[in-house]
Amino acid sequence: MENNSGDRITPLLDYENATNGLNDNNTTSTNSGFILSRKRVVFLITGLLVVALVVVAYVCSSANGKVDPPNDVPLCASNEALKAAKVVAGGDLLYRRRVPRGVLEGFSPKSNDPLKEDVQASCVWTRDMLNWQKSGFHFQPKKNWMNDPCGPLYYKGNYHIFYQYNPGQAVWGNITWGHAISKDLIHWDELPLAFEPSEWYDVGGVFTGSATVLPDGRVIMLFTGADKYGEQLQNLAYPADPSDDLLIKWTKYPGNPILRRPPGVGPTDYRDPTTAWLTSEGKWRITIGSKYNRTGVSFVYDTTDFMNYELKDTLLHSVEGVGMWECVDIFPVSTTSDDGLDVSYNGTNIKHVMKASMDDDRYDTYAIGTYDDASGTWVPDDPSIDIGLGLRYDYGTFYASKSFYDEAKKRRVLWGYVHESDYEVIDVLRGWASIYNVPRTIALDRKTGTNLLVWPVEEVEQLRNNRKTFNNITVNPGSVIPLDIGSASQLDIEAEFEIDGKTLEGMEINEELYTCNSSEGAVRRGGLGPFGLSVLSTKSLSELTPVYFYVIKGSDGNLITHFCADHSKSSLAYDVIKNIFGSTVPVLQGEKLTMRILVDHSIVESFAQRGRTNIISRVYPTQAIYDNAKLFLFNNATDATIKASIQVWQMGSAQLR
Repeated sequence: MENNSGDRITPLLDYENATNGLNDNNTTSTNSGFILSRKRVVFLITGLLVVALVVVAYVCSSANGKVDPPNDVPLCASNEALKAAKVVAGGDLLYRRRVPRGVLEGFSPKSNDPLKEDVQASCVWTRDMLNWQKSGFHFQPKKNWMNDPCGPLYYKGNYHIFYQYNPGQAVWGNITWGHAISKDLIHWDELPLAFEPSEWYDVGGVFTGSATVLPDGRVIMLFTGADKYGEQLQNLAYPADPSDDLLIKWTKYPGNPILRRPPGVGPTDYRDPTTAWLTSEGKWRITIGSKYNRTGVSFVYDTTDFMNYELKDTLLHSVEGVGMWECVDIFPVSTTSDDGLDVSYNGTNIKHVMKASMDDDRYDTYAIGTYDDASGTWVPDDPSIDIGLGLRYDYGTFYASKSFYDEAKKRRVLWGYVHESDYEVIDVLRGWASIYNVPRTIALDRKTGTNLLVWPVEEVEQLRNNRKTFNNITVNPGSVIPLDIGSASQLDIEAEFEIDGKTLEGMEINEELYTCNSSEGAVRRGGLGPFGLSVLSTKSLSELTPVYFYVIKGSDGNLITHFCADHSKSSLAYDVIKNIFGSTVPVLQGEKLTMRILVDHSIVESFAQRGRTNIISRVYPTQAIYDNAKLFLFNNATDATIKASIQVWQMGSAQLR
């Protein structure tokens, strides 16, 4: 069959049997003999001796840590892997940690460990593979470990991002604050470390905090520190030089800690103060996440000077059974405009969004509701989708997010931490761990009124180049279409899909209980899906990461649309986590199905219906890298014929100076 792009269509299910190595039909043998002259024998022996000496020298020097194997040779062949394993496993190539990093200190897991007691790392990772995983246009330090974003703000012409950072290793620990600035949220300049563990109240680490810009232009920073016993304490800092627009040096308030945990709260269950907002009484108000047993709670404090605080009698909010809340955030959104609002705005035509990071399962969940200034409380519009029970900013590996108001462009901007999905020894071999999303704007979806629209900032589009367009491609059931775009390692893709109307009319009601993460991924065929795009795929489809829609007709006759990302075949390596992510996405009458995908090496960001449902994740292919990374359009439905129109841009790289 031919299609409008002129490319061949192959069955999607062929990738189940796809191979890219030699098979029996490719091998040849010969029984012909040969006769060597004496001169040739001497020459051959001499050559073999030289090769042997080179190999011995390489092995010896490698054992002394002096030589790494070539870039295309597995790193486990060198002493580098042994050094990495010593960090992770205490002296050999086996994982032996029984508790992930961070858990004993009272935090969510900061490392991925195998389910089995002893699992050896797969010996596939080469330096070429690991080098490819470095992002081209997502923010990350040049090396070592990074996790939660801290204190983002716009100040005197610069965007600032602070981040939890281990300056010495690619594993969690020794948490300091890194600091970088940007003019456009895309290109960044690294600055000196902002905070280091230096005082008794933060010797155990400088953890998440938030910035507040006062009306007179002063900046204050509130952050959580941990003492030597791990108890979490709240602290104040401010710029050492008020005239320094770059905010390079900071002074910790001599009276720290400014807040200790309330009665009944555990020593490691009290953290992450928010940006402060003004009350109607002219006081500043903050909230701090915690828990009572299994009830997530958020305490409210008022202050006039940021040094002395009054704990309010009522909680901002609480939800039973969801566990610890960390990185709490609350902010207003307009019901009449897409513009963002300062956190202190409390006028008409607004709703308040409250968000908490679920410490137990590492999800960022939010709900839309109403904030009452007088009582200092917030209530959700719909208790059935309260915090921890319903909506998320993102259904992938997105966590510990923090937003800020960008007064320069009148928008609210969201940062999140995208953790690794590989085992820790690979992070150490690679030399870095974790990454941030492309900053996203947040606005209320005024069409539905029940969810947010979370979308990449417009500045990322300055990196677009070499657009290719594929219009009105007909994709029959069970088909895969290769899209000729060149290398597919750094892309911005926008696509829209239409299902044949006659197929929709004829579809029967489907009673199946379908979810992305409990399905079989893109290989599970239904009448109306899956269909979408397969990114970071090899030509043979031996590795591929499908991002797709799956539609069913519910018992009420209405269509239910799922938006999913299937990582189950994203890598041939076995020491990476390969989940299937996703959720339902609202699709209104008359809307086409739309998706946008940002591909940036080992990070893939996917957005459905202009950001109603989003999935960010990490992908670790061993073959679909560099020029071998390809892009495919597919339709694995059994009945529906799909019409697709796609725009693909190659993406340039951001600068990190």
